[in-house]
Amino acid sequence: MTLPRLTGVSVALVPVTLELARAVVAGTDPAAFLTPLRAGRGWPHADTVDALRPLAEHGQEGGDGGWLVVRDGEVVGDCGWRGGPDADGSVVIGYGLAAPARRQGLGTEAVALLCAWAERQPGVERIVADVHLDNDASRRLLRRLGFVELPDDPPWVRCVRGPDTAPRIRGRHVC
Repeated sequence: MTLPRLTGVSVALVPVTLELARAVVAGTDPAAFLTPLRAGRGWPHADTVDALRPLAEHGQEGGDGGWLVVRDGEVVGDCGWRGGPDADGSVVIGYGLAAPARRQGLGTEAVALLCAWAERQPGVERIVADVHLDNDASRRLLRRLGFVELPDDPPWVRCVRGPDTAPRIRGRHVC
């Protein structure tokens, strides 16, 4: 599946290339693979390597490797999903922003774009995010977007968004 570029008000989600994923996982400076973009302060962050490893090690160019979160030409984070829906119609998403880009609404906008795209994919019934119990900011972000928390194996909280949990603003779904 070739991922589209997704554009919001403050951020854009730009598909990750195979070359960039391999550079990040190898610890190489990603600058040569970002043109015309540039790495924002703090990106790649600690979780970026884990997020891009499946594409770097097993992916194909144009494959589903997730997105870069871009603001004003700078990469400030990354997000994606773990492939298509499972037998129950669930997809698992993940996301992360570099520390200097946090607490500005960028994560909420990026995850909203990701959710809107995922919900349009065939067979998707619900979106799941597993969040560390101590990650209050991420849990608040997901609650704002209509996710509900379900018990999981500590220290993780499973956040789920399905057809009956999505909030409406002015008659439209947020994501």
